[in-house]
Amino acid sequence: MINFSNRAGRLALCATLAVAATLSATTTTTFAAPRYDGTWSVLVVTEKGTCDPAYRYPIRITNGSLINAGGNPFIITGKIAQTGAITVTISAGGKSAIGSGRLAGDAGTGSWTGGECSGSWTAERRGA
Repeated sequence: MINFSNRAGRLALCATLAVAATLSATTTTTFAAPRYDGTWSVLVVTEKGTCDPAYRYPIRITNGSLINAGGNPFIITGKIAQTGAITVTISAGGKSAIGSGRLAGDAGTGSWTGGECSGSWTAERRGA
C-alpha cells in the first residue's frame, strides 16, 4: 500500500496517475497485438494540480495489453487499438487516473487526469 501522506507516496501516486493518463481513448474492439509490443518509457508531466511536476515510468505492452514494467505497486488496465489509439486506467491506494492518446511507430503522446491533477504525456519505445 502506498502512503500518500509523504513525498515518496505522492510521487508514486502522481506517476501512477500520469501513466494512467498516458494510455486512454480506444474506440474500437480490435486491438493491435504485436504492432506496439515492447517496453516503453513514459514521461508524464503535470500541468494542473499539486502532483509532482514530472515523472518517467516504464510500461510493457504485450499483445496490445498494458503491464506495469516497474517496481512501484499499481494496477494498470488498458488496450491499444490497431490505429494506435490507447486507453488506460491506473489505480493505487484507492485513487485512480485515466488517460488517452495515440502511439505511432516508436513514439506516443496524450493527456491524463486524476483527482485534482492533469497534464500530458509522451512515450518512446525502448525495446522489444
